[in-house]
Amino acid sequence: MKPSTLFWTALAAFAITAAAQTTTAAKRPRIVGVAHIALWTDNLDAARQFYGQQLGYEQAFQPDRPEAGLVFKVNDHQYVMIFPGWKGPEQLILAHIAFETDNAPQLRDYLASNGVRVPETVPKSPDGNFSFMIKDPDGHDVEFVQYLPGSLHSRNFGKFLPTTRVSERIIHVGTTVSDRAAYDHLYRDILGFREFWHGGPTDEQINWVDMRVPDGTDWYEYMLNVKNPSARTLGVMNHMALGVPDVQSGHKTVQSRGLTPAEGPKIGRDGKWQLNLYDANLTRTELMEPKPVQKPCCSPMMN
Repeated sequence: MKPSTLFWTALAAFAITAAAQTTTAAKRPRIVGVAHIALWTDNLDAARQFYGQQLGYEQAFQPDRPEAGLVFKVNDHQYVMIFPGWKGPEQLILAHIAFETDNAPQLRDYLASNGVRVPETVPKSPDGNFSFMIKDPDGHDVEFVQYLPGSLHSRNFGKFLPTTRVSERIIHVGTTVSDRAAYDHLYRDILGFREFWHGGPTDEQINWVDMRVPDGTDWYEYMLNVKNPSARTLGVMNHMALGVPDVQSGHKTVQSRGLTPAEGPKIGRDGKWQLNLYDANLTRTELMEPKPVQKPCCSPMMN
């Protein structure tokens, strides 16, 4: 074979290999569910009372230093994290939301290939997992976590799961959204989330859009049409929902632990029973039954 032929053959092989590597790097790995919600507080004792005593979650990975915050375990893959040091109304109570992926470095590469600003690398975090953070269109921090064998979380699978838990699963998290098109581009077009219901206070208004993770059943909820929100409104909008088989039973449980909600259970516009609870910093936790008991408003609920 002539030298020139060898050169072009080698060049072609290199191009094919490079293209294959690029395709692999740009492939989206699985995003399987909500990993955690993280909140700021100025009262750790009140957080312990609400999330620990009244909702029944156990503190996992007890920190050595009070300033390290609290970690309440919902299940082996989902947590509520509470950070101390809230500075007041000028600081958002919501610290960040997080989703679980099966390959965080690959997801970083995939997002980078789609024009999303990401960190340069994904090193192991102090707890032994892979994780990284991005900003959503409104500047909220969004984290992606990959639990690794031998990490702090993995070593404690099966632990810190008392029978007192009012719910065993975070079924969704929600945040304020100012520009639906921008969020659709990130969550639907790039990350592969799928809309399965939308609704509002009237049939003509869309205030809530439920976007299911691409490889699981949890969802992220757009909270639309929020204008000049107060701290109370932000606590309602930036929220989490805990799935329960029976909201009435959940209501009785939290009442027996000294928590008296301002309103009792009700059927929401999505046709599901729900109960709104608030921690000391006014962040809302919904108890929600997984299936509608009456026809949802506004749009069909997709499977």
